[in-house]
Amino acid sequence: MAQLIKLQDYVSRYETDLYRYPSQFVRLKKQQWEKMKQHWENGEIPPVPPVKEESDEEKNSMKEKLFSLFKKKDAEEEEDPVTQQSDEEIQFEVDANQDIHSEEELKLSFLDLVFDFQLRWASSTITEKSYVDNSYHYDERLRYLLQRFPDNIFVMYNPVLKIKNAPVELETILITPTGIWCLTFLEFEEGTAYIGSGERFWVKKWGDMESKVLNPLIGLKRMERIVHQIIKFAGVELPIYQAVISRNGYIDYPQSPVGIQFLDKRIHQEWFQQQRSSSSPIKSVQLKAAQAIMEYCQTTSFKRLQWEETVSDENHG
Repeated sequence: MAQLIKLQDYVSRYETDLYRYPSQFVRLKKQQWEKMKQHWENGEIPPVPPVKEESDEEKNSMKEKLFSLFKKKDAEEEEDPVTQQSDEEIQFEVDANQDIHSEEELKLSFLDLVFDFQLRWASSTITEKSYVDNSYHYDERLRYLLQRFPDNIFVMYNPVLKIKNAPVELETILITPTGIWCLTFLEFEEGTAYIGSGERFWVKKWGDMESKVLNPLIGLKRMERIVHQIIKFAGVELPIYQAVISRNGYIDYPQSPVGIQFLDKRIHQEWFQQQRSSSSPIKSVQLKAAQAIMEYCQTTSFKRLQWEETVSDENHG
């Protein structure tokens, strides 16, 4: 799974230590998948007949047998206040009512659990939290980016950057070991055709219907310019790629500008497989690029209640 390092203007755990959390995520995810698989193989996550009504007691008994994801076990992490998490925050389990028949179904269940967990990491730290728009829990595009791309890719989804004291919301940035992808999505009804041009609007055709959509290259080029300036200033040397993704449609732009890829229904899968097949480890230049962009990100959050109480006690002490 790709790693969600920044979501909108929410406080992110990766902001506290970008050089630690990516490798920690990969290690813990692997450990917990093996643990979950072992539980399932041992019959400790048994299928529950849909007709059976379980009591709360039975459900709790079932849950006690299941694992806590991303639980810190080694002493170093247990003692580190920066990474300590409450049980409420780090525990989540397979639904006791979920009927899992195969390893494939188990994998899908696990991916959903990790997706929810990533939203927590991308909207909270030990001391702060951000209010998460509920739509992100059901965002198919975000799931596609996180669940189908590999661990070595960092995702910034709708990040809000502060440029010259003004907030600027970008679209999707993928930071890979070998380059940075600035992405914009152009997806409406299945089979829609888009006629590209240098105008402010493109033509959108679906069946007998024809309408206009805002030229996606306007936002894409702005995003590329901002990212380019940031990493250049930080002394980071990574190529920047620009692409318009339309997984369910077709883009026709006869005299398209140089340097922009149109990943429509005909060629998206090929590009997607290239990204998935990259086995390169996370690189220092990749971390440096992510850190440089993160420093320009705007964050809106509030102190957790227990930390507010602690600070208040200290002030009155």
